[in-house]
Amino acid sequence: MTEQQLPSWADPSVHPADLDAQGVSRRGLLRRAGLFGAAFALGSAATPAFASSEKRGFGGDDPRLAYLVGDHHVHSVYSHDAKYTFSQQAQAAARYGLDWMVFNEHSNFGHAYYGAKMEHAEIVKARAENPRQLIFQGLEWYIPAAEHCTVFAAPGPHETDLLTRFELAYDGKLLNYTEGSAGATDTARNEAHAVKAIKWLAEQRRSGYVDDVLVIANHPLRLGIDSPHEMRGWRDAGRGGGREGAPEIMIGMEGAPGAQGAAIPGRRGATSIRGEYENKPSAQSWSGYPTDAYLTYGGFDWATATVGGLWDSMLAEGSLFSITTNSDNHRTVFDTWKNGDWPAGQNFDNTGKLPDPVNTDTPQPGSDFWPGEFSRTHVGVTRYGYRAVMAGLRAGRIWVDHGHLLDGLDVRVKRDCDLGRGVTLGGRLRVRKGERITLYVTVTSASRANPQGILPELAHVDVIRGAVRGPVSDRDDWKAPDTKVVQTTDVSGRKGTYTLRIPLTAGDESFYVRLRGSDGKRHGTGYLGASVDAHGPIPHEPGNGDPWADTWFYSNPVFVDVADA
Repeated sequence: MTEQQLPSWADPSVHPADLDAQGVSRRGLLRRAGLFGAAFALGSAATPAFASSEKRGFGGDDPRLAYLVGDHHVHSVYSHDAKYTFSQQAQAAARYGLDWMVFNEHSNFGHAYYGAKMEHAEIVKARAENPRQLIFQGLEWYIPAAEHCTVFAAPGPHETDLLTRFELAYDGKLLNYTEGSAGATDTARNEAHAVKAIKWLAEQRRSGYVDDVLVIANHPLRLGIDSPHEMRGWRDAGRGGGREGAPEIMIGMEGAPGAQGAAIPGRRGATSIRGEYENKPSAQSWSGYPTDAYLTYGGFDWATATVGGLWDSMLAEGSLFSITTNSDNHRTVFDTWKNGDWPAGQNFDNTGKLPDPVNTDTPQPGSDFWPGEFSRTHVGVTRYGYRAVMAGLRAGRIWVDHGHLLDGLDVRVKRDCDLGRGVTLGGRLRVRKGERITLYVTVTSASRANPQGILPELAHVDVIRGAVRGPVSDRDDWKAPDTKVVQTTDVSGRKGTYTLRIPLTAGDESFYVRLRGSDGKRHGTGYLGASVDAHGPIPHEPGNGDPWADTWFYSNPVFVDVADA
């Protein structure tokens, strides 16, 4: 990767006046670390976990953060169904301003025996040529009895070996344990094997075989085969040693899937849905999901988009479970490349790599965007590096947006009697019953046109509040009846950086707050009714889902633990 392909904020030749607010923040992060304009060690030197606001006393004060933008779900020719070279994906990510990305290639015997090692060589070379672009190697795991997950480790001598050992021992496809396969008849065994897999990853982390490893569930409601009890089981598996409420290995799910260009009018057909969520319940689906769960709402998965729904039911237990968004890039919309031809006698199983694509100069089918072009996951860090990104993801310092809706977002919850910065996304604030607290939401509006040539404008910010009631008795519960939108603030026309100050009061029970907002172009009554969500995201008409005309942001929650005294 050449210096010209660096994001502008990381390029010393770009004047600060030419950067947006988020770029200035990210450049400052490098300057404070003494890294701007110089190479820095890649190694896996420990990055300490963020300061926690655990129950050491009332209040809490988290560090000042910069947000790094990334994508944990990117495919290349090392996946059997993708198209682009490693370099094409990495260069696109740099072009669209990503700081970090994960190549999570599909599991396959060809990948396990050949492709993973070949891709690792490309990753090591790319890390050396451009140390400011953080590139993780990962795997898209076919979960026994369920859907897919991204699995990725911190750079180190065993990162590739960890992935291939895991793939061969625990992948549902390779073991024939996927839903609908001959080996899927023993559902209890398959679900237990998935939990065992996550526990195995946790042991590799605890033993020091790898410095860190994370798992994120991908497109959870696409097929309806990720049941609530399975997701809770993955979340809880391998937990230990982390702060209260923070999963150790399985940290969350895609709040919005990739393939956001699937329903651009005139592209894929009259039945196309954003995210390629075009399925109906099957014999393998969990029977408790309604048919509407198989759609996307403003491009987001039903589990996330439904206020009082599955995501909220998990948060209402008082345990962090984060959301992300990504490209899942296999085939980019409006692109002109197609797969190359196999040499005689070769296939993916005996090579682990597809032939490089060829440019036809003719538009080819596609549903995806390039990494960072449309979907972005923002992770709060205190330093620049691989371990810092992973620590920020585990801590839940995450917000996501589509269409480059915002340049920046900072969220803090603080007791009115405290002087510090307060607690941010993923954190916990301890307060006394009846105390006055304030939610501070600092928004930096989009300052430049997005890749579609549109200057995004945020129309509203919604505050969603839910009671924390502890672990559910029914592990398949998918509703949080005490969660609702409690305030909507119209921010139409507001530009630059501004802060919303929203008073909150600690009642008798603990609670959490999370945020959501959109460009205001498409909304309606939320899935569980107007009393819960009067202006939420809604499904688009089949075949008519222009993603650039319906963009949203979501944030992770902040928990408020209420004590009697």
